[in-house]
Amino acid sequence: MLVNDDGIFAPGLAALREVLQNRGEVMVVAPHEEHSGMSHAITIHRPLRLKKLEQGYAVTGTPADCVKIALETLRFKPDFVLSGINNGANLGTDVLYSGTVAAAIEGVLNGIPSIAISLAGPQDFLPSAAQMVEELLFVKPGFLVHPELLPRAGVLNINIPALPREAIQGVRFTRMGVRKYDSFVHQHQDPWGGRYYWLGGTPSELESDELDVDLVAVDQGYVSITPLRFDLTDYQELERMKT
Repeated sequence: MLVNDDGIFAPGLAALREVLQNRGEVMVVAPHEEHSGMSHAITIHRPLRLKKLEQGYAVTGTPADCVKIALETLRFKPDFVLSGINNGANLGTDVLYSGTVAAAIEGVLNGIPSIAISLAGPQDFLPSAAQMVEELLFVKPGFLVHPELLPRAGVLNINIPALPREAIQGVRFTRMGVRKYDSFVHQHQDPWGGRYYWLGGTPSELESDELDVDLVAVDQGYVSITPLRFDLTDYQELERMKT
């Protein structure tokens, strides 16, 4: 099953589908429009609509909604959930905001091995990213050929640098870094005098040069593969508090 947060018409989703097209049965359930930054939000205060399109099934909801609809309404029983290829990186603490990662987590919550895939840069490099995805899934390490390599209680978060395939340095298995932003809020006024706001920000300089950090790996031209758990418990702090 394929899902994303950029919407069912996103080029990254089409590229991922092309990679998998002759590898088995591919089913697409994706948001009807972009839902980036939705994290693991689900829709509970309005109805959802489901429509069959040429690209797959479109849902008027969030990425997590799409996985729920696929499993509970369409009765899909996928071997894997693949989320992406996202338009932009999902590195460091950005995974907490990511609808792409959340959709993969929803798959794992339902017992399905799941992978989130992102292109860390312009979509001009989608062909290169798609080639890299095919290698990772079917050649080496071959995650779909050897599903025993996938985490049992979490997701794989893959970020591919925006480079030609021959310029990608290799693959690093990494840990999640901390990504800080120089944030801003722009205030504007609508034609009726009401105020509205645009949130945004630009990434700060990298604060680490440790090679096993996802942010550093991608910055140095490597594919970053990070296993993520959805158990957010701080076990060290828990033990301290017990005493």
